[in-house]
Amino acid sequence: MDLENANKSNKNHTVKYLKKYWFAGVAAAMFFAFVSVWFYNNQFIKKHTVLTYNELIDGTNEGLVEQTNNSNKPQIVTLSDGSSVLLQPNSKLSYPKIFTGNERKVYLSGEGFFEISKNPQKPFLVYANEIITKVVGTSFRVRAYPDQPDVEILVRTGKVRVSSNELVRNSKQVTEVVLLPNEALRFLRSDLSFNKITNITEDKTLASSVGNIEQLSFEFTDIPVDQIFKTIEQAYLVDIDFPKDKLKDCHLTTSLSDQPLSEKLKIICKSIGNDTSFEMNGNQIIITSEGCN
Repeated sequence: MDLENANKSNKNHTVKYLKKYWFAGVAAAMFFAFVSVWFYNNQFIKKHTVLTYNELIDGTNEGLVEQTNNSNKPQIVTLSDGSSVLLQPNSKLSYPKIFTGNERKVYLSGEGFFEISKNPQKPFLVYANEIITKVVGTSFRVRAYPDQPDVEILVRTGKVRVSSNELVRNSKQVTEVVLLPNEALRFLRSDLSFNKITNITEDKTLASSVGNIEQLSFEFTDIPVDQIFKTIEQAYLVDIDFPKDKLKDCHLTTSLSDQPLSEKLKIICKSIGNDTSFEMNGNQIIITSEGCN
């Protein structure tokens, strides 16, 4: 009887011993699996969801011009199609000297406000980090700094289509988001997700970042030319030199909304008449005129 009890005790002890190490083995396997998944996801994000400005540039066969803003105030960049970009400090833009082919492509690192000349036959595409913003003719802002966790797009006029770059996209994700005026999108780079904001006034971060160019009206009714020039100076942070004495009695009624800066200036000069013309040199604009008609 004692021998039987001893055998049972040994068996129970062996079972408990095996169970103990079995659970320990399962726990170790689960921990290893967790670490493996974390490591894989971390490496996947680093390798597959992050696209740098240099990678985007290196992936093109186009001869590109690069504009870098190392100053402490925005700079105007005028493109060959008449489109304009208000490039913010610590930002750079690469673009072809002349747009060819069926698309107009530019590459942004940092922040820029775009006003695009309309051309339905040649859509305009902005490549910035992991996303692509596609338009025909409109005005919008893209904020895509390399060290920031997200990318922001804010639309002032027209319609914008935003999609993730096919190099980082997977089949389970939303492929395109359409934005209308006063709508915005925040793209989270860590998981390639889109967060659409239909009312920018309800988003404190976006509302506080809206600049003069996105707030000022460019609808003018019988407004003195010098005031129109002042509005443009405030919006684009440029200096406009014009013959004040010759234009002091000039008033204009015109709509300059949804027009690039160069087109705005063309419309103003044509409305003034008398061979009025303009010349742009960086953030300096010179108006030449003999007075209004």
